[in-house]
Amino acid sequence: MTAAKTLLRRAPVLRRLPPLATLVEWAARVGYGARGFVYLSAGALTLLAATDRIGEAVGTSGAAGWLAAQPFGKVWLVLLGLGLWAFVGWRVLQAVFDADHEGTDLKGWATRAGQAASGLFYGVLASGVFEYLDEFGEATSASSAQAESVAENQEKAAILLGLPFGEALLIGAGLVVLGVGIGNIVRAFRDDFDDALACPKAFCGTATALARAGYGARGFAYLPLGVFVVLAGLHARSGEVTTTAAALDALEAQPGGSWILGLTAAGLMAFGAFAFVEARWRRIRPPRDLMG
Repeated sequence: MTAAKTLLRRAPVLRRLPPLATLVEWAARVGYGARGFVYLSAGALTLLAATDRIGEAVGTSGAAGWLAAQPFGKVWLVLLGLGLWAFVGWRVLQAVFDADHEGTDLKGWATRAGQAASGLFYGVLASGVFEYLDEFGEATSASSAQAESVAENQEKAAILLGLPFGEALLIGAGLVVLGVGIGNIVRAFRDDFDDALACPKAFCGTATALARAGYGARGFAYLPLGVFVVLAGLHARSGEVTTTAAALDALEAQPGGSWILGLTAAGLMAFGAFAFVEARWRRIRPPRDLMG
């Protein structure tokens, strides 16, 4: 008998709860929904920046800053933060307990490593959301959140440069970011996204199109950031490190940049929409060994 079953037997109140597998599934779906909100919001705000409706593009952290400025912002932040932590928990189950049955061959370990990295990213994002709660009531906006993110990234880069072989380490970090971007773009063309969905056949084609556009745009959004980080390492200047949104802003300043930024924003919105599709129709299979 598993520890979970023992706990349920000893605590009568807990026996009224749904099975643990059901709770895990609910948490995973809430997590996908939280991810969808982040990217849909970030894409919409970036689209407004591309059309000069607002000053500059914002990334995922900027979306949280925008949410904090809305009515009942504190409530929305709590819900978003909890949703993101739920997604982190699901990523842990995928990466550590192989919830998606990826296996232990090279491809399976690579997929699970990507899921672990994704969990780390969303853990940092969730922590940032709850930091807004500590600062709630101060002048919080998407732009101020973006400025804080740039400053934090530059501070981390300065720490890295202060280490032995710091320049090489920073260049390596930039290459990792470029690799993540390229990996998302490759996935946009290679993966069969409907395999993981239990959606109606008539809708699966639309869902796959959203996924391909979304992963392609998300991958493209990482590329300018990766270039900036590599250049910062080559020049040994932490001040050249920025964020994804700020890198896209720099891209907007180039010829045709507004169109590129607008297409990227639409793709990010597509990624957010696909996350909502996953929240509804993704096949969630909690690990049997863990559930008991």
